[in-house]
Amino acid sequence: MSAHAQLAIQIRNLKLSGMLEHLDLRLMEAEQHDLAYTEFLSMILTDELETRTARKISRLMHTAGLGTEKTLETFDFAFNPTINQKLIRSLATCRFIERGEGLFLLGPTGTGKTHLAKALAHQACRRQFTVGFYSFHQLFAEMATADLQNRLSRLMTRLHRLDLLVLDDFGFKAIDQHSAERFYALVDGRFGQRSVILTSNRAMTDWSGLFPDPIIGNAILDRLAHTSHQLVIKGQSYRKKLAPKAEEG
Repeated sequence: MSAHAQLAIQIRNLKLSGMLEHLDLRLMEAEQHDLAYTEFLSMILTDELETRTARKISRLMHTAGLGTEKTLETFDFAFNPTINQKLIRSLATCRFIERGEGLFLLGPTGTGKTHLAKALAHQACRRQFTVGFYSFHQLFAEMATADLQNRLSRLMTRLHRLDLLVLDDFGFKAIDQHSAERFYALVDGRFGQRSVILTSNRAMTDWSGLFPDPIIGNAILDRLAHTSHQLVIKGQSYRKKLAPKAEEG
């Protein structure tokens, strides 16, 4: 057996697939450029690290439930020039997640709130933060189901540990007492340590009316707003722009 074949078997047995994938190319480069052993070793180790990072990011995106289409690269800033692109680019560095800060994206339907929320969540995954994306209805339904199945504690633990929790369409409808209590436990458990992005069609002044108990409602809103950035998006609906126009009769 040749040394090359033996090396490939050893790398495969060690499950170093990134290294194995690029081995032939790196050996050719080492021979052509007369690389030192340390340079060659550094190259193949870099290949392995990059492969593992790419796989981890892919897993994070899949677990987050983001899909692949709504990213900063696919967002049309030109459609709505009132959006503070500089602020969005700054948020995309994810330093707000490192600080445990939140973000409210507010405005009418179709103005890009969900796209921006997903795009920032994508950026967080690329920086290897753990992310969870939920619609308003999905999160509360999942908590209610978990409560009935006696696994709410396990779900809450997972939600508490997420570096970034994205809640889309917050305030879609009023929240019942049990849901409000669960939501308070979630928000309180993340307060000051983990980041939350909320998108909503409702103005913040309307949020308190969503909760049946004003004490719990105020406690939740106080914690959510304490360290959160706010971005109000105005303008026409992007969906209307994409909708097919009626033919003139």
